Amino acid sequence: MKQEDLAVDYPIWDLSLGGGVLIALVAITHVWVSHFAVGGGIALALIETLAVRRGDPSLRNLARRGSLMLILISTVFGAISGVGIWVTIGLVQPAATSALIRTFVWGWAAEWGFFILEVVTALLYYATWEKVSPRTHLVLIWLYAFAAYMSLVIIQGILAFMLTPGAWIQTRSFWDGFFNPTYLPGLVLRTGICLLLAGAYLVFAAFREPQVQARAALVRLLAALQVGGALLSYGAYRWWEGSLPGDIRALFVGAKPVIAGLGATRDLLLGSLALFTLLALFAWLAPRLQRWPLAVLGLAAAFAFFGGYERLREGCRKPFVIRDVMFSNGLMASEVERLNREGALSRAAWAAHGGDGSPVAVGRAMFRAQCQACHTRDGYLSIRRLIAQADGDVLSGLLSTMQGDGEPYTKPEFRQEGRVPASRLVYPFMPPLVGTEKEVEGLKAYLLSLKGAPHAQ
Repeated sequence: MKQEDLAVDYPIWDLSLGGGVLIALVAITHVWVSHFAVGGGIALALIETLAVRRGDPSLRNLARRGSLMLILISTVFGAISGVGIWVTIGLVQPAATSALIRTFVWGWAAEWGFFILEVVTALLYYATWEKVSPRTHLVLIWLYAFAAYMSLVIIQGILAFMLTPGAWIQTRSFWDGFFNPTYLPGLVLRTGICLLLAGAYLVFAAFREPQVQARAALVRLLAALQVGGALLSYGAYRWWEGSLPGDIRALFVGAKPVIAGLGATRDLLLGSLALFTLLALFAWLAPRLQRWPLAVLGLAAAFAFFGGYERLREGCRKPFVIRDVMFSNGLMASEVERLNREGALSRAAWAAHGGDGSPVAVGRAMFRAQCQACHTRDGYLSIRRLIAQADGDVLSGLLSTMQGDGEPYTKPEFRQEGRVPASRLVYPFMPPLVGTEKEVEGLKAYLLSLKGAPHAQ
């Protein structure tokens, strides 16, 4: 990336909730419906194809009811929440968003093209029931399924790149970044998730079938889709996990994972998938006994599994937003040495605007430029609470160990199997503090000013 793309050039969006939490809320809600948009398209295409071939009115009615769900849940809410993701990441992580757009601009263009085809065909499919021939109607839903899945194919490459950029770090090649080490296992995993979500959503449409025998047949068909999706998801998840570098796996795998919270997330997602699979098997073996409470529990388990995976995938990038390239505060690993010489505030004039040049003012600017991407002053990950028990000597030691050259994150020895970046950082999942000695001392003065000063700004 070019020099003008540094995150310190961008003002921080100050949220007491925390920018990362806001992104998580919007993004996880979005993927719960966007992956149904993909899996639902595939499921409806298969269901209506069977309905036409068998002349089965119950299958056709299921596809018709499912088309309304597809429009309301995915095309309406999914599209709105998708826009919400762009708004939030653009405000919270502008440098990372810029990097992804610049690196994959033609990929984004292709994805937006497929998305337009997806929306158009979904609307036409819903609006043309009994108005066009069955063959034409089938063409519409298969076109939709193709467009939706191709959107997933492209988005997966960009999401996986953020965790495992692979050879792109050396080559800067679009294809090396796109077809990165976790691309294929992640795509297969998401395909399984799409299928299990499709079955979990559409079973509610199947419940509206008035004939008991036909309703049981529909529930069994959708339960088979859920079981198949769950088994595919489990196998692909293990594949994805095994494709990660050893230092990343060590963060959440094993008896004592390096980040205990991520280890607990892994346990949650695997347990949720096991529960979902058991519920789906029950529905397949005894479809007449399937009821709304069990279906709701199954959908909740699917949400917990998928949400847990997304949290795990995002969390194990620490301390990066693009691993080995850009830290979570937007600082480029390649710029650490230069900013240590020239000063972080030489590129973050916005942070120091209105300051009087005092040590506290300099420190406040440093906090805004480098720390506030993750920490708030008094809200989420409150810096005031974190330093409440630290005396001056402890704080001085903390800042001196945080200030580094970034090398521990890039040296080959820290990429070996089973190791994590173990550097001069007291907390090894924080980006290094960069800046001149004056700026670091100013940050210390600002943090000390917060102790016992609840209204410090």
